[in-house]
Amino acid sequence: MISWSGPADFPRVGPVILSSTAAATDLVPVLVAGFGVGLSLIVAIGAQNAYVLRQGVRAEHVLPIVAICAVSDAVLILAGVTGIGAVVERAPVVLTVLRWAGAAFLVGYGLLAARRVFGTQSLRAGNGGGGSTLRTAVLTVLAMTWLNPHVYLDTVLLVGSIANTHGRSGRWSFGAGAALASFVWFAALGYGARLLTRPFAHPHAWRLLDALIALTMITIAVTLVLNG
Repeated sequence: MISWSGPADFPRVGPVILSSTAAATDLVPVLVAGFGVGLSLIVAIGAQNAYVLRQGVRAEHVLPIVAICAVSDAVLILAGVTGIGAVVERAPVVLTVLRWAGAAFLVGYGLLAARRVFGTQSLRAGNGGGGSTLRTAVLTVLAMTWLNPHVYLDTVLLVGSIANTHGRSGRWSFGAGAALASFVWFAALGYGARLLTRPFAHPHAWRLLDALIALTMITIAVTLVLNG
């Protein structure tokens, strides 16, 4: 037989439900803050964004490139949230190796872009001549992502440090917001670049883009070497 002592039994359930709802509501601003911080770190002229833009304009391997960039950021953010940033901070040798390897790669890619500027091959938007294979595109974007020491300093150390100031539960919400920013930005950059198809129908526009890419890549490489 079930006994009931009256309405006094009900408040035991009410506060639990209300506290859970309040906790979930409190995590929303943290998620939004993570989204804002993540977006502020990603939206900048850099090697990775320049490459995604170029492939997006050409509508070439956009989905795998966007997926690799976004998932890589999510993995790095997860590493920062779980505290692996402390390990990275105590291993300066690893960052030094990445710095020199990344600089060498960026110089090489920058020179290739400069070569396209003065080349005779006509590049046009869409799936035309001068395209890269899926394997080349994947390896290129992986190198631009994982050989960049700044991605460890920004994504792992900075985002991880800020996330962990929000407590045990809040850090996951902050990290989720930062990861969401990566997915939104790279999808918008990769697929939104198709709006530039008409301006890039002329070879001179491609030469200008490749000139900017070459300048960006080599400048970042020099910055990596000089600033350490």
